[in-house]
Amino acid sequence: MTTSTRGASKVPAVLVLEDGRVFRGRAYGAVGETFGEAVFSTGMTGYQETLTDPSYDRQIVVATAPQIGNTGWNDEDDESSRIWVSGYVVRDPARIPSNWRAARSLDDELVAQNIVGISGIDTRALTRHLRERGSMRSGIFSGETLPADADLVSRVQAQPAMKGLSLYEEVATKETYVVPAVGTKRFTVAAIDLGIKGMTPHRMAERGIEVHVLPATATEDDVYAVNPDGVFFSNGPGDPATAEGPVALMTAVLARKTPLFGICFGNQILGRALGFGTYKLKYGHRGINQPVQDRTTGKVEVTAHNHGFAVDAPLDKVSETPFGRAEVSHVCLNDQVVEGLQLLDQPAFSVQYHPEAAAGPHDAAYLFDRFVSLMEGQRA
Repeated sequence: MTTSTRGASKVPAVLVLEDGRVFRGRAYGAVGETFGEAVFSTGMTGYQETLTDPSYDRQIVVATAPQIGNTGWNDEDDESSRIWVSGYVVRDPARIPSNWRAARSLDDELVAQNIVGISGIDTRALTRHLRERGSMRSGIFSGETLPADADLVSRVQAQPAMKGLSLYEEVATKETYVVPAVGTKRFTVAAIDLGIKGMTPHRMAERGIEVHVLPATATEDDVYAVNPDGVFFSNGPGDPATAEGPVALMTAVLARKTPLFGICFGNQILGRALGFGTYKLKYGHRGINQPVQDRTTGKVEVTAHNHGFAVDAPLDKVSETPFGRAEVSHVCLNDQVVEGLQLLDQPAFSVQYHPEAAAGPHDAAYLFDRFVSLMEGQRA
């Protein structure tokens, strides 16, 4: 990505898709060019958490909410140390932020972090196009003079596709750090950072868990050096078919029968460790209003999602795996995509969505309590 100075509302910008579709608008954020996979997120709120979610690495995010930026940008809600999206697409940027916690505008923060965006386009038409044709390579280009559309389309088509990309090491911590338990320490968890959101260890810390966040390259020895009561595998970007290291590590954890919990990318890693395949969804699930059924209880939850890949596991039967019986525990009610797995003969489970839900509904917060129960049972 290359960038220059602050975007102004009169500076021309175009969003170019790999199939040749071009949307014209105005620069938003930094002026320059950027490339990534175009995806849409249906959340009506929580844009700051979305932009700072490492799972959005190498993606140009389209906001389906018609107006973005009303609450500005604060210094409390970041999910990581920086904005990870490649670019941002909005219809109507708020002219003036209005929120008691706002420290600056969204536009100011996009400029400060050199994030190229575009505004003033028909995001409804764009979203329908991506839903019909699927997520695809794209580019945002802004400036007073721009090359011909055909040249820009060629440049977009020369970019790598998301399928086959290994990105989790790109976003993960390089050094181990510890998030202390809130109140009395009850458990120690080794969390493998594949693109972890900051709220996730916080939710565990609230339950008396001391969380040791380890790099994506952590080994079995690294994990067990902290003497964990449980092991957690985080969310993250890219194609899970490339994650040989995390799959090998999870296989080692399963062999030791240590209580295990995974979310999002971690769910896909568990699927692979159990012998299931993964595949790319046409346009994925992104937003904070996705209905999922917990098949173990029958309860329907409204949940927060950000995934473009899914586990290919049978919905209608219990499967035999190298680690005992496994079943699909959660399913998306929109399209029957696998949203969770659990082992029946040892303490391990995962979900494809985000129970830390920042921003989003808290229907799935009980999953952290379920992880605690597994560790309690193992200790007993």
